Amino acid sequence: MTSSQQKPPLPRRTPRAGRPATAKVEEAVAARDDLAAALSGAGVQLPMMDVRTPWPDTDGEDSSRPARYALVHLGVCSAPVAHALAAVIRKGAAR
Repeated sequence: MTSSQQKPPLPRRTPRAGRPATAKVEEAVAARDDLAAALSGAGVQLPMMDVRTPWPDTDGEDSSRPARYALVHLGVCSAPVAHALAAVIRKGAAR
């Protein structure tokens, strides 16, 4: 993939409208951005990467409390992209 074909950086947004970003969310966003940059440098572009936090509690507690953790969601990708990702991982593991 050439630099003219690279997509713009992923947006920095907080999960779930109205919920504040926490240190865990910021850590996950930084990890997502780092992974996206590394994959892009290896010629692999995942179509959808996002940061997700747990669903708000439904037991009547305040759902505005900070997220205890956040996960980097890699989304879905086509078979050719999955093969490219596997090749990059194998190449790195062989070092």
